[in-house]
Amino acid sequence: MTEQHKEESVLEKISDKFHGRGGSSSSSSSDSDDERSSAAAAVKAKIYRLFGREKPVHSVLGGGKPADLFLWRNKRISGGVLAGATAIWLLFEVMDYHLLTLLCHCLILTLAILFLWSNATTFINKSPPDIPEVKIPEDLAVNVARSLRYEINRGFATLRDIGQGHDLKKFLIDCGSFLFLGAAAISSPCPT
Repeated sequence: MTEQHKEESVLEKISDKFHGRGGSSSSSSSDSDDERSSAAAAVKAKIYRLFGREKPVHSVLGGGKPADLFLWRNKRISGGVLAGATAIWLLFEVMDYHLLTLLCHCLILTLAILFLWSNATTFINKSPPDIPEVKIPEDLAVNVARSLRYEINRGFATLRDIGQGHDLKKFLIDCGSFLFLGAAAISSPCPT
């Protein structure tokens, strides 16, 4: 055991002299050891940073779960996100599936599963699923309708002012906007 310790200390001394740290450990004080270790840590941190960055990539990406996702720290979650994004891309781009169609099919599938589950519970002697009752409050619906009515009436008043020739600047802006929207609608490919 002592021979092994002596060999390690001899190797440490040789590596210290080789790397220019100089001196033996017996002649140095604890302050110089701290300075050497902090200087070595700073050099080590600079060496391992790609392109001389000051912060690690994890903190540059904001830290937390999003950075873990981008850096593939949890392979299952990152793989699931990649597989989901690939499936969505295949549905919408390759197979020309539409969002409204997807939503309708998901709702149909959900209703069918719930219907079959609630009917199958009588055969397997289990309680049916507890589906909460959802109600929209009347005052919320009235407030939304009022604000929507106000915005629509304001739009009609603006169109009326433009149609009567009261505001040339608004007329030109709206005509330019409608031309731009019409050209964008014509140039975008229509799915068949």
